[in-house]
Amino acid sequence: MDFELSDDQVALQDAARDLLDGLSDPPHVRAHMATGHDLDAALWRGMVEQGWLGVAVPEERGGLGLGWVEAAVLLEQVGAHTSPVPLLGDLVAIDALVAADHPAAGSLVAGEAIGCVAWSRNPAAVVAEHRDGVWALSGRPDPVVGASCADVAVVWTPEAVWAVDLGAIGRPSREPAMDQTSTLSWLHLDATPAVQLGGVDAATALLDRAAVGASAELLGGAARVLELASAYAKDRVQFGQPIGSFQAVKHRCADMVVDVEGMRSTAWYGAWAIAADDPDASVAASTAKVWCSDAAKRVMASGLQVHGGIGFTWEHDFHLYLKRSQLGQVSFGDASYHRERLAGLLRTRVQAGESVI
Repeated sequence: MDFELSDDQVALQDAARDLLDGLSDPPHVRAHMATGHDLDAALWRGMVEQGWLGVAVPEERGGLGLGWVEAAVLLEQVGAHTSPVPLLGDLVAIDALVAADHPAAGSLVAGEAIGCVAWSRNPAAVVAEHRDGVWALSGRPDPVVGASCADVAVVWTPEAVWAVDLGAIGRPSREPAMDQTSTLSWLHLDATPAVQLGGVDAATALLDRAAVGASAELLGGAARVLELASAYAKDRVQFGQPIGSFQAVKHRCADMVVDVEGMRSTAWYGAWAIAADDPDASVAASTAKVWCSDAAKRVMASGLQVHGGIGFTWEHDFHLYLKRSQLGQVSFGDASYHRERLAGLLRTRVQAGESVI
């Protein structure tokens, strides 16, 4: 059995890396942050022109007709470049809108509009009510990435998925955040009109995709930090020797390799399970988020130790990955949330006397 990417997927990975090397290298990211803009328009335009927004959308709906493995490949590169664009939320929103045949789907796939996803760990954070033949949402989900520049918000609740027209109600303002490569906003819903996109199955599918996408971004950032730490360990000299020759540093780097490879295995498997419509897709997605959230934290800690104090300074690129990773670790559920979700998913099998493997 071949667990590697196919030739076409490797070609997509290389093309994505080339695009982001030119439009989302550290100087570009820092220049964008200095502008205070919510979206790097040039980078977003480059992604649109490459068809990234339709990577998992069928060709008859205007997409590339690929799938979530390819989406994960793109998101991994976005994480590796700390790209200041809300691609993850847009891809997940597009998937939900396309599945529901919502009229806004075509605009998002074409890049004429942007979508975001509002999710909350608290299942009661958003309440839906049916009033006079119209659904209305009230409450406040967790901070939403990309809402300040989005046109449509796809709102998750445990029982259903909803679409809210941000152009009609007004986009929320951007909030201060440690990770300046992402835009965070509070989405306040007060009897806000909404369109139901689907029920429990749609809610499950959205969370699976969001968890796998966040895992892929965490993988990309962790892999890049491993590269930075390894290079620094070869260049930094103490007591007349590169610090990479010291056993303690070697062990740190070796542990980082193990964590990154584990992240790659779980994230790619989660993406495959979604693409293949595997019955265990939810188990695979939550497994990926558990491992990638925990492993990313360890990789960032080891990377910081290898770099020493310089790693956390504004002048060094490492801090961009550290802060981006901290947001990714809690996005769409942290490791604790997904452990609880896994327990719920597997409990019914245990009670039925079935295997959990």
